[in-house]
Amino acid sequence: MANAIVDALLAHAGEPREVKFLEIRLGKLQSVAPEDIEFWLRQLLEERGVKVGEVKFVQEEVVLRCRRCGHEWSLDPSEAPETVREYMHFVPEAVHAFYRCPRCGSHDYEVVRGRGVYIGKVVFR
Repeated sequence: MANAIVDALLAHAGEPREVKFLEIRLGKLQSVAPEDIEFWLRQLLEERGVKVGEVKFVQEEVVLRCRRCGHEWSLDPSEAPETVREYMHFVPEAVHAFYRCPRCGSHDYEVVRGRGVYIGKVVFR
């Protein structure tokens, strides 16, 4: 995951000497540990000769929308049993196997927000 972020940064910026500020948005559904990502980001960028300044992580809440009735709701994956959290970490779409729409009971819903890892903002020097 850190490799993909580094590749995207360098593809966007060419050959920067320094990343002054980097914001990473982490979807809570993915259950990613920010400290692990930051460690590997710093390692990989420094190996490529890029200094790293401030790295900020923003946790993105999970928002789901039912395709059947249109109801929108949120959930906190940290409240799920450990095995369920593990499934959703590797396959976020597994959420459909464990949760139903609280209004109509359908498993047919979309993840509107809170999935994946994104580069929110970056400042190069």
